[in-house]
Amino acid sequence: MSTAPLPGRPGNLTAEQEVKLQELWKATLKVFGVPVLGAEAHNGSPNGSEKAESQDGVSGIISTTSPEKKKKKRISLFSRKKHDKEDPEESVHGALSPAPDSDDKYGQTKLFHEALANQTPEELRKTFWSMVKHDNPDGLLLRFLRARKWDVEKALVMMISTMHWRSKEVDVDGDIVWNGEAAALKDSMSADAILKREGTDFLTQLRLGKSFLHGTDKEGRPICFVRVRLHRQGEQTEASLERFTILMLETARLLLSPPVDTAAIVFDMTDFSMANMDYGPVKFMIKCFEANYPESLGVVLVHKAPWVFQGIWHIIKNWLDPVVASKIHFTKSLDELQTFIPPSHIIAELGGEDPWSYKYIEPSPAENDVMNDTATRDKLLEERANTVKEFETATQEWIQNSAAPPVLQKRSALAEQLRTGYWKLDPYVRARTVYDRNGLIKPGGVIEYYPKTNGTAPTPAPETVTSNGPIAASHDPDGLD
Repeated sequence: MSTAPLPGRPGNLTAEQEVKLQELWKATLKVFGVPVLGAEAHNGSPNGSEKAESQDGVSGIISTTSPEKKKKKRISLFSRKKHDKEDPEESVHGALSPAPDSDDKYGQTKLFHEALANQTPEELRKTFWSMVKHDNPDGLLLRFLRARKWDVEKALVMMISTMHWRSKEVDVDGDIVWNGEAAALKDSMSADAILKREGTDFLTQLRLGKSFLHGTDKEGRPICFVRVRLHRQGEQTEASLERFTILMLETARLLLSPPVDTAAIVFDMTDFSMANMDYGPVKFMIKCFEANYPESLGVVLVHKAPWVFQGIWHIIKNWLDPVVASKIHFTKSLDELQTFIPPSHIIAELGGEDPWSYKYIEPSPAENDVMNDTATRDKLLEERANTVKEFETATQEWIQNSAAPPVLQKRSALAEQLRTGYWKLDPYVRARTVYDRNGLIKPGGVIEYYPKTNGTAPTPAPETVTSNGPIAASHDPDGLD
């Protein structure tokens, strides 16, 4: 597996791609209400009033607009003529008016306008930086650019609609990630029938091991195994299925470390029958990958699909974006599966050499107690907020002078601070999962794919242990992973 960044990723951009990234950052910061660098000197105040927001660890400037400004005709950032001067106090919500996209499969242009109309710039900004977590901020923007074939306007629409989805439709970080499995366990014992059903259904999927994360493929991508035979339509509520899917996606994101930025999925179709087919969850998963987690899917392996699945596949294939469809491969035997996954990484359940088997470990009563330490959490959030503001300023400096080595070094160092800082913050903002309990995700962002358990597993090879956390003192700063 190569350690060099793939094309279109941070550290491996063409000159044209870098310009596209700068354009997207400029538009993004405008949506977020971040003052234009130097605007204070011209206007005496940075685009409005300053308001500290500490819940997600992001504090900054919220753009405010007077009633007179709100009456101004909306303009388009993308169609602005070069000789036009931009009013630094123009409403961020009215500054962007992308044209409808005929290929807008999920209605993201509409969601984009809803986000600008109903959410403040700071709300969108907070959601973005909450989503970043340990990722490189450039890397996150580049996912949207690659997904939209480097069309800046379409990438912005996709990204902002994703922020709207994360914050208003499902509340990814404030509910699903924050509450996690322990809250579901509590709900499963509730006297409220609805809460009890949702909590029970959510936990049932975890206890069954309907899908789980374990190991890596030949490209070093984390693998999600899905045992299709364990699903039956109607046994769990739609809400619990979607919640389970999102938590799995968010957990898988924590396993990614450059140059690996995508995951592999193995659909184990052993003993599949029509009773296991449920189009609703399939559509939801497709939408997640195509609309809200772009460029996160490396390969999909449909293993041992029976003949009855052929007709189903023809239906599903028509729903897929051609790029996503091209990543799907059918494997009928262990030999074919080994084309993508080394034999030592294929679990014994599928005929491989890895003796590991899934076992759900129940949440412990005190595992999330540290989340009650608001003093430490607020301190870490404030530190992250300051780093975010520095990164935004450095990004504007980079847009103005991308060739200046000090600016490049400053942005790189700040991105690294955000990465390592996230893992310090992680225990205070993310409820523990089974993957924290079984040793896959260790404190400080160490990811150990093949931990030794009671002497049943071999000592992990170096490439199966990833550190997403603080870099060791002896690590070469020019060789960051």
